[in-house]
Amino acid sequence: MADLLAIFGSAIGPIVAIAAVGYLLATVKEIDPEPLNTAVVYVLAPALVFHSLATTELEVATLVRVTVGIGVFTAAMWAVAELAGRAVGEREPALSGLVLVAIFTNSGNLGIPVSDFAFGAVGRQTAVLFLSVQSVLMYTVGVYVASRSSGSAGLEGVRRVFYIPLVYAVAAALGARALGLVPPADTAAMETLGLVGDASIPLMLLILGIQLARADTASAVSRAWPATALKTVVAPLVGLGVALLIGFENPTVARVFVLETAMPAAVTPLVLVIEFADGARTEGILVSEYVSTCVLLTTLLSVPILTALIALLQSGVVI
Repeated sequence: MADLLAIFGSAIGPIVAIAAVGYLLATVKEIDPEPLNTAVVYVLAPALVFHSLATTELEVATLVRVTVGIGVFTAAMWAVAELAGRAVGEREPALSGLVLVAIFTNSGNLGIPVSDFAFGAVGRQTAVLFLSVQSVLMYTVGVYVASRSSGSAGLEGVRRVFYIPLVYAVAAALGARALGLVPPADTAAMETLGLVGDASIPLMLLILGIQLARADTASAVSRAWPATALKTVVAPLVGLGVALLIGFENPTVARVFVLETAMPAAVTPLVLVIEFADGARTEGILVSEYVSTCVLLTTLLSVPILTALIALLQSGVVI
C-alpha cells in the first residue's frame, strides 16, 4: 500500500492536481479551450516532439520497433473492438464511436506527463514517439472510422494529416539526426525549443481538465461501459502482448509502451466525430455524447488503474 501511495504521489498525483485546476477553472469561468488547444497543436507540441526526438538516446532500432508496435496494437484493438461491439449489439454510429475509443489513447495530455513522472527521460521520449505515430493514425484511420459512422466515406479528411505540424516535426527531427545537423543541447536554439516544449505538458493537462468539465455525459453512461471495459482492461493486455511479441531490447521502453496503451480514451476522436458525424444518433443519444462519456469514464478510472500498473511495471514482474 505504501508503494502505491508513493507512486500515486510521484507519478499520478501531480497529473490529477493540474487537470483538476483546469476542471475547476472551467466550472467557475466560461472558458474556451480551443485557443489553448491550437497553441499546443501548432506550437508547443511540435517543439516538444522535435526536441525529444532530436535529442533522444533511443536507438533507431528501438524507434522502429515502437512504431511497428503501435501499428500492431492499433490493428489488434480495432479487430477486438469490432467483434466485441457487434457481440453486445452495437450498431452504427455507436459502433464506430466504440472503435475510436478503444484504439486511440490519450498519449498526449496524459501519456507524456505520466510516462515522464514514472520513467524519467526514456519514458518521456518513448511517450512522445507514441504520440507522434498515433497522431498520424488518428487523422487517417481515425478519420475513416469517424466518417463511417455517418455513412460516408470521408476519406477527403485524411488530407488533414498533411496539416498537422507534429508530422513535420517528426520528419525534421529524424532528418536532422540522420544528417548530423542537430545542434548541441546547450545551444540557445535547442534550449529555447526545450523550454517551449516543456510548456506543453502542464497546458495539455489544463486542457484535459477543461474538456472533462464541459462533457455532457448523463444520458450516455449506461451505453458506455462496453467501450470503457475495452479501454481500461483489454487494451493494456493487448499492449502487453504486443510488447512481448515485438521484443524491445530496452525494458524501460517496453514498460512505457504498455503504459501508453493503458491510457484512457483520447479526446481527438471526439473532435473527429463532431466533424464527420455531427448529429448522428443511436437510440436518441448523440454519438458525440457517447464518445465524450467514454472519455470521462476512462479518465476517472485511469487514476487507480495507472497507479497499480506503474507499480507492476516498475517491479519488473511482467516485462
